Amino acid sequence: MGPWPVELHGETPTGQPIALNELRRRDGDQWRGVRDRNRDWLAEWEATSPDEGSHVVTFPALVRHYGKEARAGRMLPFTIRIGGRIVGQLSVFGISRGSLMSAAAGYWVDRDVAGQGIAPTALALAGDHVLGSLRLHRIEVNIRPENANSLAVVRKLGFRDEGLRRSYLHINGAWRDHRTFAVTTEDLRGGTLMERLHNNHTSHIGDTPPQVPGGPRQET
Repeated sequence: MGPWPVELHGETPTGQPIALNELRRRDGDQWRGVRDRNRDWLAEWEATSPDEGSHVVTFPALVRHYGKEARAGRMLPFTIRIGGRIVGQLSVFGISRGSLMSAAAGYWVDRDVAGQGIAPTALALAGDHVLGSLRLHRIEVNIRPENANSLAVVRKLGFRDEGLRRSYLHINGAWRDHRTFAVTTEDLRGGTLMERLHNNHTSHIGDTPPQVPGGPRQET
């Protein structure tokens, strides 16, 4: 069993405070509102099910699922908030112990706050919690090569490019290739992801374009 709920706080490089905490039943109207506003913008990158018989999960059922998985120690389903307002989500999932000691993360943010350092700060906060408080060894993020915004997030934090996974996840109605980016405790050398973010870390290990095949081109 894992400790839940967890609340994390930090600031973006420009000083904007953000919080990561649980999604609550009373958040229903606000959550549906931000999701509806961003439906078209997020559709290209969102996971879908190849099972045509799958059903739509209600918001109360989603909150129950998140709570169950979090209390079992398999997931950290964070909501990203600014001043109490929901501006996105970040989930740490696939938490494994034993000889692996690893987890994966996925995130989305409201288009209205994109480009303000919200996603990198949220990933840094969650990653430091996973590699620090939870004592895991590795955290990874899987990103479509076409998703320039998400590639920029891992680049800012110096995640290593571990290569291409063919037809890895079902996204927007089809199986899509993804690149895997990861960071381990050895990579951090006693530091933190938040330190990397605020020190404007720009190591080659996270320099996605133009080295990543299929990634965004660099203008010359």
